[in-house]
Amino acid sequence: MNAAQDGARDVVLRLDRITKRFGKLVANDAVSLTLQRGEVVALLGENGAGKTTLMNILFGHYVADEGTVEAFGEPLPPGHPRAALAAGIGMVHQHFTLADNLTVTENILLGTVPLWRMRLDLTRAKARIAQLSRDFGLSVHADAKVGALTVGERQRVEILKALYRDARILILDEPTAVLTPQETEALFETLRKAVGLGLSIVFISHKLHEVMAISDRCLVLRHGKLVGEADTHQTDRHALASMMVGAEIVPPDVSPARPGLAILKLSGVTTPDHGAAPGLKSVTMDLRAGQITGLAGVSGNGQAALSDLISGVIVPQEGTLCLGGEERKAWTPRRAVHSGIARIPEDRHHTGTIADFDLTENTILETYMDPPISRWGWMNWGAAEKRARDVIEAYDVRCPGPSARIRLLSGGNMQKLILGRVLEQDPEVILANQPVRGLDIGAITYVHNRLLAARDAGAAILLISEDLDEIIQLSDVIHVISEGRLSPEFSRGSRTPAELGLWMAGQGFGEAIDAA
Repeated sequence: MNAAQDGARDVVLRLDRITKRFGKLVANDAVSLTLQRGEVVALLGENGAGKTTLMNILFGHYVADEGTVEAFGEPLPPGHPRAALAAGIGMVHQHFTLADNLTVTENILLGTVPLWRMRLDLTRAKARIAQLSRDFGLSVHADAKVGALTVGERQRVEILKALYRDARILILDEPTAVLTPQETEALFETLRKAVGLGLSIVFISHKLHEVMAISDRCLVLRHGKLVGEADTHQTDRHALASMMVGAEIVPPDVSPARPGLAILKLSGVTTPDHGAAPGLKSVTMDLRAGQITGLAGVSGNGQAALSDLISGVIVPQEGTLCLGGEERKAWTPRRAVHSGIARIPEDRHHTGTIADFDLTENTILETYMDPPISRWGWMNWGAAEKRARDVIEAYDVRCPGPSARIRLLSGGNMQKLILGRVLEQDPEVILANQPVRGLDIGAITYVHNRLLAARDAGAAILLISEDLDEIIQLSDVIHVISEGRLSPEFSRGSRTPAELGLWMAGQGFGEAIDAA
């Protein structure tokens, strides 16, 4: 794809000197950018760099203090999301917005038909969906219930939703976060075909190797300002990473682990299914001191059940959980915390933080009864605030201060606070569930280094991630989970990404059963 070199193409989107302030914070500082027809522009930047604010202004969710937005040569009225949709701008969010109990067709039609219309012309809608599927290589069954689709198929539905609304500009926010390598490559084939048909794309991602594979140009925001632009074919990942953070990025040095005894052992553990989410199916796993055990898998294949089990939220239906050589039957979240298990929860909004609590209160959520935060039943708020300030400084949590409500922070900064809350406890077992989701490359490198330091200090770490690159980079041993079943343990470097991807798709389990 070499679309960016065609200087004669039309500019389909123009943001001119966009400035947005929130009090004293300047989220966007005179940012200007253009997007041409049939071009893929990657928008990069650290957490808090201003990418989300810029997209919210584009879609009319925010009103810029200064600057203008034009689509296809016409100005977009500020603060009117319907105007952006009518102009042909569509967005696919990282977290899908689909109704599981409706069909593919019904999900695509949501919001496109007036409420007063009594009947839907499903025949015509299905014909158009079929045509779009053929044109863009988005194979999906129009009558299938969304709840029965794979993650990759759900993403195709999200893209079809935008194309059905005649989107000519598509914004993709972390589109590969929950995809297998095979699904990612299939998505890229779709995008290349779409670009060939004239679609223009803004691609937001922290995965620089994917940015290099799919984009024509890269734009980099830092602290609200546009600090750099590069032709993708004339730059490299290292240069882009340095531009994003304003400093040299040194990847973590993953030295060989020195594993000790198994601190946490699961033996033949089975847990009930939870609705459409599978439980564990006779899972056996050892978490050893001084070792990172990686768990790879497509979202919704039993990771939640394993996380809940280790956190004390659920107990085994069959099998045993042993911690420190002792079987734990009366297993609760309180017992898990007091047994030295620290968790980085997958959902930072619903289970990781309390939105209306301030940063100090969220920092001590799991330790508020322990000294020096509490003595003889009395809270020491001075000690609590000091701990929050220490975490804010050590983990570069960008916020007004420890008394700010955590709901005011970006998702990435929420995650940094949670990470600090966990790692500062020096736990024996660390449940790291999507620990760098939503973080920029500088923060990712820092977090990975901290996890490695905790490993080398003797912690047993379970790393659950849908990012296969992260699993391969950090893990000393790897398991793959699919439909609640656990693969054999693979040592570091013994399986290629493609081989692990096949296990993630469930294709290795039959062979393993036959071999057994």
